[in-house]
Amino acid sequence: MTRFPLLLLQLALAALVGYVGARYAITSAPAPAAPPSALPAPPPAAPVPMTPPVAVDPNSVPSGSYRVAVERAGASVVTVHSARTAARGPFGLGGRQVLSQGLGSGVVIDSDGDVVTNNHVVEGANELAVALPDGTLRPTQLVGVDPDSDLALLKIEGNGLKPIAVGDIKGLAVGDVVLAVGNPLGVGQTVTQGIVSALGRKGIGINPIENFIQTDAAINPGNSGGALIDTQGRLIGINSAILSRGGGSEGIGFAIPIDLAQKVIASLKRQGRVARGWLGVSTGPVGRGQSGALVMAVQPRGPADRAGIAPGDIIVKFGDHVIEQPEDLAGVTLELEPGATVTAELLRDGRRGNANVVLGTRPPLRRQ
Repeated sequence: MTRFPLLLLQLALAALVGYVGARYAITSAPAPAAPPSALPAPPPAAPVPMTPPVAVDPNSVPSGSYRVAVERAGASVVTVHSARTAARGPFGLGGRQVLSQGLGSGVVIDSDGDVVTNNHVVEGANELAVALPDGTLRPTQLVGVDPDSDLALLKIEGNGLKPIAVGDIKGLAVGDVVLAVGNPLGVGQTVTQGIVSALGRKGIGINPIENFIQTDAAINPGNSGGALIDTQGRLIGINSAILSRGGGSEGIGFAIPIDLAQKVIASLKRQGRVARGWLGVSTGPVGRGQSGALVMAVQPRGPADRAGIAPGDIIVKFGDHVIEQPEDLAGVTLELEPGATVTAELLRDGRRGNANVVLGTRPPLRRQ
């Protein structure tokens, strides 16, 4: 008889404890989090430095892996930080304010500290710095730029750098496997894989000089100026641009071939700029089903005029280059140096002829 009241007492005590515990949990619980829209946006993530690669024994690499190529090239691919700043307050007493900033990639091409990147990565910037793969920042000097090819040459301290090996573009073919190395979106050094989709791609409308390697290796903002390498880790191109409806990679990327980049780099090292050839003509398309560049106008006393080229002529070959469209002629001319003598093959009134042209120096472009 005494066990039943005792059981009631135990149940009552348990209920009391549960009630008090629940009240405490309600009154002491943290306030609910604000909805996502009310929270301040987190600052952009800083670039993640890549751990220096560990030497790999080629005999231990699984079949189909490209780790040896990445190990060889990864230490040569850097991050390029750029900013445009201005003085704040009268006489600059308020310090400096950042008007814009950007991030791209670059490639160490020699042990002297020369770094190649894209012109659009550094364009308009008055402050530059290069971050090595281990995250170390080095002060950076702009040696020169070439907007026509979208290339720029930077200079950093050469101590401890690992220059990249350069490949032979002549051995490259459509279908070859390639790797893009860079710092897309500031997440840190990243490697993507694809194939060569096309060679000598022109007429895209990106640069005045277009002779791109097209690839489906993923290229995103921040990859610009980085390396396109072969499966041996050798540099074959400088990643430059993508075609995209939404701004991200859609499998149509373009790299500047290394042979063109080397010519530009040599000029930038020598004189800080690239002197380009000038023909002195305006051209247009020939017509449907026909190839060549139709001469619309000739600059009086210009190189073409002195060589006897006249309006109405159709240029079908320029030096060793077959001219399919006007962009071909413009690109070939810009790749040549002033003073070069080039044979132009012409069609005039249905008859073929040749004209030997001594190229002039391209006049400065007018700024709009």
